[in-house]
Amino acid sequence: MFLLKLLLGGALLAPVLLGALWVLATEGRQDHPEWAVLRRFRYAHRGLHDRRLGIPENSMAAFRRAYDHGYGVELDVHLTRDGRLAVIHDKNLKRTAGVDAEVSGLTMEELKSCRLEGTQETIPALEEVLELFQGGPPLVVELKADYFDIRELAEKAVAALDRYRVTYCIESFHPGIIRWLKRHRPDICRGQLSENFWRHRGELKGWQAFPMTHLLPNLLTRPDFISYRWEHRRLPAVRLCKGLHGLPLFCWTVRSRQVMEEVEREGCLVIFEGFLPPAARKVS
Repeated sequence: MFLLKLLLGGALLAPVLLGALWVLATEGRQDHPEWAVLRRFRYAHRGLHDRRLGIPENSMAAFRRAYDHGYGVELDVHLTRDGRLAVIHDKNLKRTAGVDAEVSGLTMEELKSCRLEGTQETIPALEEVLELFQGGPPLVVELKADYFDIRELAEKAVAALDRYRVTYCIESFHPGIIRWLKRHRPDICRGQLSENFWRHRGELKGWQAFPMTHLLPNLLTRPDFISYRWEHRRLPAVRLCKGLHGLPLFCWTVRSRQVMEEVEREGCLVIFEGFLPPAARKVS
């Protein structure tokens, strides 16, 4: 009987202990001072692009249009073969520029010879965007890393950002990027990107999808915010980070005013595309 009680007690205690460890693992860092500005804006996804108007995503035309409307901007940064910082989403150029080549395999000069979506727009260097947004709306800078050694990308990105008078935060799907910022540049506002990788696994293996979905890398990265696919924002891990730990939440990618209003009522920040909301959010 004693053994039975011991086993039952252990069976009941184990979930409690695992739950407590999960709560501790998903903590972040609260109240970064940059949020006083970041929380007041809505963010155009890859710039204010519109294929009907001949304005490609992540182009200078899209960034100028967002700036003129008063929007903050979310943009993507890759490292080139010659160690420059290119603003483009995909690691391969086929979808955006019709060239079957990897961004990391080309120099910045070679990338500049490519044209985006059949227009005359070229792939910007990060410095071009930073020059435009000096003294302007904030930037959400996503660092794109599909490899283990992320040091060069992180170092060069923050060095470029340091040279310009811009308000920004950095986010990445790669926990190593956020870990690097925590260790080497704790002054920078940092965020963990994720989604329900059980449903949208892509190239991730199961052992990678599980911790990313449940935001377990927070144990090592202690992010200032979470950036999550808006459709998945009610997953327990997201509720835990936002509700219990008080971390701000970016919702991406919002494609209607109705969804925007819904997620903003829940206190989330919006990364949007495909419509024109007012630039500034109403904040209490």
